[in-house]
Amino acid sequence: MFVLTAKLSKSKLLAAGLILLAAILIIVLLATSGGSIVPDGAPVGETNDDRIAYLATFGWSVNGEPTEIQKVKIPDTADNEVFARYNDLQKSQGFDLTAYAGKEAMRYVYEILNYPDATQPVYASILVYEGRIIGGDVTNTAPDGIIHGFQKPGETMPTEDTSSATEPTELPAETGESVAPSQETPAE
Repeated sequence: MFVLTAKLSKSKLLAAGLILLAAILIIVLLATSGGSIVPDGAPVGETNDDRIAYLATFGWSVNGEPTEIQKVKIPDTADNEVFARYNDLQKSQGFDLTAYAGKEAMRYVYEILNYPDATQPVYASILVYEGRIIGGDVTNTAPDGIIHGFQKPGETMPTEDTSSATEPTELPAETGESVAPSQETPAE
């Protein structure tokens, strides 16, 4: 049998203890940080009822089930002009998709039943990441239809900054580029 002994000074033992303590602290901080990029105040959109209730806060009545559910990838480049304009729309209603660049989100599309003077179907698209609503739009599919934020046309958002909340965003349909990330429905 072999017995190994080591002679350690108090300073070496203290240094080793501090290094071990720092390593444990780093591991605990990394494990508990969560790393979520979704703001705590983002509206809950985890369930169908959550999303319908969110749209109802703007006065929209929608079908009880989404007409489309799709996983979409938020573009990871700020060079995309269409994405930049779409994100301007999101910013006008208190969202910002830049934090989600390169991430995958779920897109839920609902047909709006009470859109004023609608001659063609109108859809509300809601983007959800980690159970929270991170953006979306309302799209009128009529030939002269527009894309705008969740607020009903002619109404203002109940926030401090309402300057651009109801301004519609016209995006060129002839470019073939999607308005929202990977949008492939007639709700463009």
